[in-house]
Amino acid sequence: MEWYLPVIWAALIGTAVALYVILDGFDLGIGILFPYAAKEHERDQMIASIAPFWDGNETWLVLGGGGLLVAFPQAYAVIMPALYLPVFVMLLALVFRGVAFEFRTVARTSKKYWTFAFSAGSTLAAFCQGLILAGLIQGIKVENGVFAGRAFDFATPFAIVCGLGVVTGYALLGACWLVMKTEGAIAARARGHAKYLLLGVLVFMAVVSLWTPLQFPRIAQRWFSLPNILFLWPIPVVTALTALLAWRWLEAGRDYGPFFAAITLFLLGYAGLAISVYPYLVPPSLTIWQTAAVPASQIFMLIGTLPLLPIILMYTGFVYYLFRGKVREGEGYH
Repeated sequence: MEWYLPVIWAALIGTAVALYVILDGFDLGIGILFPYAAKEHERDQMIASIAPFWDGNETWLVLGGGGLLVAFPQAYAVIMPALYLPVFVMLLALVFRGVAFEFRTVARTSKKYWTFAFSAGSTLAAFCQGLILAGLIQGIKVENGVFAGRAFDFATPFAIVCGLGVVTGYALLGACWLVMKTEGAIAARARGHAKYLLLGVLVFMAVVSLWTPLQFPRIAQRWFSLPNILFLWPIPVVTALTALLAWRWLEAGRDYGPFFAAITLFLLGYAGLAISVYPYLVPPSLTIWQTAAVPASQIFMLIGTLPLLPIILMYTGFVYYLFRGKVREGEGYH
């Protein structure tokens, strides 16, 4: 097997997951912040700010999941039974959220129920993604190449902390998005929420960063052994500096800076997690090479994926450019 093919596919899937977390993260964050809007017309403005983008953002989840199935079928066969429950609940939450998004726009007498469905679906989906993340970090029990654990192995205090951390992080992205895309009372309220959420994200990042090396020796070995620590110490330092910049930009009334600082925080956290588990796709036992499909399958899928990926990226960038600017009260795209 060509050693580089699994590396390419791991990079593609990792990129798709990162794009999903960032892009779908802020519109999930809008739903998480729904209960904190003062009035219904503010929720309408919040919905309008993500209307052109939200369904396209979920494209990256399809690429991540489909790529895992095609490029790493054994990893897919192990991860899915280990995490069936949070994956299934997440998908149901995304479905209800998507239905609520469309129905809420045209509803009159039932609008409050669709508002609840949109908010609950967004929050539940984010929480389940944190459970899935924690399940992978904790490790999956594998014997003879198959899942050998129990259905609720993922359900630990660490998983709950990760779930709440993802909810808080998505809410931060959503608040910073509203700062960037709206004006008036809703933007001012979002700016205040973003400050508290930034502090919350830092707390969760610190807790997870301390918990993982203390509970999992393999992660401690990766981060604190020589010469690794000499190359990895800038990551927490840059994270702290980015958080400081985000706070100062929020205090200074900047519109765009906080959102991009929040994205940078997510990317730094994502990089830290990738460093902790690489090259294991099913920690702590199965690597990307052990779980990879045959080279013919990987090459066949690359022939279709590599030309299409730049097209999707250019289209996504065009959509964000086309609908740039702030969304004012009463404006919308429906």
